[in-house]
Amino acid sequence: MQPETLAVERFEAAGQAPCEVGESPVWREPEQALYWVDIPARTIARLDAGTAKRTEWRLPEKVACITFDRHGTVLAGCETGLFAVTLSTALEASVRKLAAPVFPLPNMRFNDGRCDRQGRFWAGTMVQDMAAANPSGSLFRYDADGTLSAPIVDGLIVQNGLAWSPHGTTMYLSDSHPARRLVWAFDYDVETGEPRNRRIFADLNQFAGRPDGAAVDTDGCYWTCANDAGLLLRFTPDGRLDRSIALPVTKPSMCTFGGRELDTLFVTSIRPANGANEHDGHLLAVRPGVRGAPESNYAGVL
Repeated sequence: MQPETLAVERFEAAGQAPCEVGESPVWREPEQALYWVDIPARTIARLDAGTAKRTEWRLPEKVACITFDRHGTVLAGCETGLFAVTLSTALEASVRKLAAPVFPLPNMRFNDGRCDRQGRFWAGTMVQDMAAANPSGSLFRYDADGTLSAPIVDGLIVQNGLAWSPHGTTMYLSDSHPARRLVWAFDYDVETGEPRNRRIFADLNQFAGRPDGAAVDTDGCYWTCANDAGLLLRFTPDGRLDRSIALPVTKPSMCTFGGRELDTLFVTSIRPANGANEHDGHLLAVRPGVRGAPESNYAGVL
């Protein structure tokens, strides 16, 4: 499929330094602002869409994924567990550990995370040395009552791609390691938060790139960042690739819908260690002509 060449903007004020590993964009509709993280820099960033003012908070350890509760407190997946993070106007972040799995190996951390439509927070773990290709990662659920589940999906190398269909009855999960490059779909019980009937939804070994972070539009189509290919790929609910959008970065990492009409896809990116271009590591915005399904906040109170 020939990629579309839509207008892609840098959604940042001029002169901002690139992220090393930009991830987990979250649109906050009440604030008209976008939040995201830089994993190795241990930072949460915020950009006001109206003023282009950027704010950053530094955490004590690597932060890979974030969501918010109804009061605006951050729920963050980090190196040693899940944390409640309060972001102050004084650019200070106070953190409190909420829960942690028993990691089977040293040098692991949380990776991709997102809430289901009912406000349960899901996040997966990975061995930080990707070259080891170690399938010791697992997927966990953090319920509104503050309970962390046992591993629900295990055997993951680089967990990624969490998303839910608009009505929440299908859950998506990917493994973005070069040895996997798969997206799975599950039937999802919205009452119990249990995924069942795991099957391959999209095999990116047949396409360019690796399936990284993802989002779902109101048509129920699944958008995934094709890392290493510089593309956004859209798959219909039956797993058919129907759109491919070219991006000016090599390693797009995660996307989310935002803007006043939820018609903008915000895309974070990773800056390669070698051969990076001027856009790698920066935040992008593209309008693909469809609207996104709103993302849920965490249903509990942190």
